[in-house]
Amino acid sequence: MKRTRLGLIVFAIALLAVAATLLVRAYNAPARDEHRQIRQLILYYTLSRVDDPIIVLGDSIVEASILPKSSCGRPIINAGLNGASTASDLGSWLARALADKPAASIIVSLGVNDALVPAPISKQVFEDRYAALLGELSKLTSHLFVLGIAPVETRERMTADMQKEVMATLDGFNSVLPGLAVRTNATFLSLPVMPSPHTIDGVHFNADGYLAWDRAVMAGVAKTCDQ
Repeated sequence: MKRTRLGLIVFAIALLAVAATLLVRAYNAPARDEHRQIRQLILYYTLSRVDDPIIVLGDSIVEASILPKSSCGRPIINAGLNGASTASDLGSWLARALADKPAASIIVSLGVNDALVPAPISKQVFEDRYAALLGELSKLTSHLFVLGIAPVETRERMTADMQKEVMATLDGFNSVLPGLAVRTNATFLSLPVMPSPHTIDGVHFNADGYLAWDRAVMAGVAKTCDQ
């Protein structure tokens, strides 16, 4: 009887330890990862029920945008994913989400997260990664667009020194995009001059910033509709 009771106590302690471990892991799990998983699941559901979509693929700047629901009879799908970069395997993910259905066009807006990491990648690595992504995306659509990267500003946590360092990296990234678009049979979409201020925190756009960004994106949508 004593051995049985001791065994039950040990078993209960073990269960509590496992439960505590799981709770700690759940508590410490990055909220961004959980958000990304939910967001990707919703996009799977969305893409499964539309045909011939115009897809705007990118990071949190895309995700937070308010785009029209459709244009020229084609649905416009906001496929922005918080934290996405050229290293996020977006091509393979989108191919699975589309499940062999072609897209009318894909407009790609990426780059700022590649520059915001503690050790920014080189211009050559950025170009190589972006080229690989566009190569994958070219198999999903015959109309591929590359959007220029917006500048960051000295606002909120973005100090003047940080802004100067990030802009040096972004200027290098932007310099390769037009040529990269030509080599990958994509169309480069330049951004208009951004107003000042155009962000709420140095990176993410305010209303005026989105007005300018939307014009560039919708230029790609218009080219899709004209073809």
